[in-house]
Amino acid sequence: MNRLVTTTYLEMTSRSQLRGAVRAETAMALVRAEIPCPEFNRFLYTAVGARWWWYARLSWTHARWRAYLERPELETWVAYVSGSPAGYFELERQDEGNVEIAYFGLLPEFVGTGVGGPLLTAAITRAWELGAARVWVHTCDLDHPAALPNYQARGLRVCRVEQRVEELPDEPLEPWPGAGPTGR
Repeated sequence: MNRLVTTTYLEMTSRSQLRGAVRAETAMALVRAEIPCPEFNRFLYTAVGARWWWYARLSWTHARWRAYLERPELETWVAYVSGSPAGYFELERQDEGNVEIAYFGLLPEFVGTGVGGPLLTAAITRAWELGAARVWVHTCDLDHPAALPNYQARGLRVCRVEQRVEELPDEPLEPWPGAGPTGR
């Protein structure tokens, strides 16, 4: 189906603009995935993004995933709560001191638990630690409704908005195909 999608680009140009989230009530451990593992990153991508129309990488081969992950400019960080993966982010260092939050999100079980704000704070903080001159991210109206407000609450400012027609599957994808709208 064709759908008009609005994409919002946000940026932060100074570390002082960061408004950190209050620490989550739930203890969260943040660990960098230092060994490229296509299976793990594909799991995170699918588990977080299936219901938000993240489908572009699903056709990637194992070799393409590996090539993407082995780039020195890419970092994957995973949040764990009680030993379970709760969410993740990918940071990509780019030209001219830009660091993109390439992917960010929570697994369904952790949405609404207070983990999102602290995880985004950690992502932005890590981007600045990488020597960023500018931290940026984009989101669209297919993403979770709290995504844009969370980015703005952390101090990211809208710098551009685009609309385009995208060809999408008839329904959002599910991490468990055929299991129903909640994946259970």
